[in-house]
Amino acid sequence: MKTLIIVMIGMGLLTLGLMLMENVRDNNNTYVAIDVNSLDLVQLEEPKENDPIAIMETTLGEIRFVLYPDYSPNAVKNFTELAESGYYDNTYFYNSESGVYSSAGSKKKDGSFKRGDACERIERELNQDLWSFKGAVCCPITDYDRTFTEKLLGGGTYYCGSRLDFLNTIEFTDELKEQLRASDTSEKLVEAFIEKGGVPNFSQQMTVIGQVYEGLDIVEELASLDSKDNGNYKIPDDDIMIISVKIGTYSAEEKSE
Repeated sequence: MKTLIIVMIGMGLLTLGLMLMENVRDNNNTYVAIDVNSLDLVQLEEPKENDPIAIMETTLGEIRFVLYPDYSPNAVKNFTELAESGYYDNTYFYNSESGVYSSAGSKKKDGSFKRGDACERIERELNQDLWSFKGAVCCPITDYDRTFTEKLLGGGTYYCGSRLDFLNTIEFTDELKEQLRASDTSEKLVEAFIEKGGVPNFSQQMTVIGQVYEGLDIVEELASLDSKDNGNYKIPDDDIMIISVKIGTYSAEEKSE
């Protein structure tokens, strides 16, 4: 099943995620306050001693990312438990989306999976301090509950699960930078996107569970693999796999094993 997120790559829609920000947004049937004056963009910070991390070995190399249990507790718990159980061992990167992002964690190369399992019904968690910067590790929406009225007017409860998106970046052209800087949006946030890269139109759409601090070159490669479009995903031609995922803690003295 295709990940239930809208991939808006067209230039005219790239800034949508930023321009629609308001002080209060209604997501997941709860109110998420976004106070642009108190944004703490934690993904721009270096990991701190003893922060929880994930060490992911892939067939292209190792990716390390810090986890955010204080911000996305349920999704991080779900991911951690799955990783420790060996769930991700020998699973596929099943989507490589035009240099923008890649998708991982599928038992099948075509990205299909069984809906309804408990580990696939984790309510979306949004936080004003987590954004779709380059290197963000996200849990995309894979299911939802909506009443008939919500289907017509919007709303509902959205879920994520075992799947992971590794965000690379759209191209920040001079025109796009100008649009972003002219928008009624936090200057701090706009400049962070311009400097770090990312996918602005994914802002506050997916649960962010982590931020890559080692292996960004692998993230870039994963987003630009030779692939074939099966109507749902751009499936890599070669089998690109997660070999294993280990959960640990960050140490400034520790080097890649």
